[in-house]
Amino acid sequence: MNSRTSWTRVMLVLVAGAVVLAFTLSASAQVQTKTSTASQKASVVTKVDRGEVVYVSGNDLVVRMEDGTIRHLANVPESARATVDGKQLGIHDLKPGMKLQRTITTTTVSKVITTVQTVTGKVWAVNPPSLLILTLEDGKNQQFKIPKNQKFNIDGQMVDAWGLKKGMVLSATRIVEKPLDVVSQTRKMTGSAPPPPPPPPPADVPILVAQEAPAPVQVAQAPAELPKTGSEFPLIGLLGLLSMASSLGLRTIRKCL
Repeated sequence: MNSRTSWTRVMLVLVAGAVVLAFTLSASAQVQTKTSTASQKASVVTKVDRGEVVYVSGNDLVVRMEDGTIRHLANVPESARATVDGKQLGIHDLKPGMKLQRTITTTTVSKVITTVQTVTGKVWAVNPPSLLILTLEDGKNQQFKIPKNQKFNIDGQMVDAWGLKKGMVLSATRIVEKPLDVVSQTRKMTGSAPPPPPPPPPADVPILVAQEAPAPVQVAQAPAELPKTGSEFPLIGLLGLLSMASSLGLRTIRKCL
């Protein structure tokens, strides 16, 4: 008696396991799922960085930013391009003195993905609060895991897993809303070359420096000769007086001796 009961229990367990496995494998084919996506208005943020090339060596780039800070960009990829004066330049084409401008545009679109799962069937077995087996419209049984706080529509009334009974016909709908932010980013590098230096003068042409001549200064000069109205008689009189004075002086010296 005991051995027959044990074999019966084993057979029931095997059959139940096979049925549950069949339910699980067919679950995905019997549930109707609809997914919809709703997008909100996109937000756009633009960031502009400006700088001047200071040093370039290989794939290393040193840039002086607009605020005066020095930024070292190591291992710049070969695919990086900058539009300078209408030309596409790579890292090896950049020269000190070039002006660079990087524009980064970030676009964020907020979306809500709504998934609606609907199933209709007859209760074959229920193990509240988490397990339910339904007989679907095609006559096959399917096992479901009951989500937390799930409600079922029974003849227009909403009940939970504890209110389900075998033989009840029910329909259940599960709605899942998942927010999602889709972020896209574009980068644009532009620039301008430094102005060319002035050309040097030819080597065999002398360089003249023009200077403004100082204003002439007028200096008063004495006349080269006496006016015609002058006479030599005063001069002769003066010489005679000097001779008389000298002779009187000699006489006085002799008397003293």
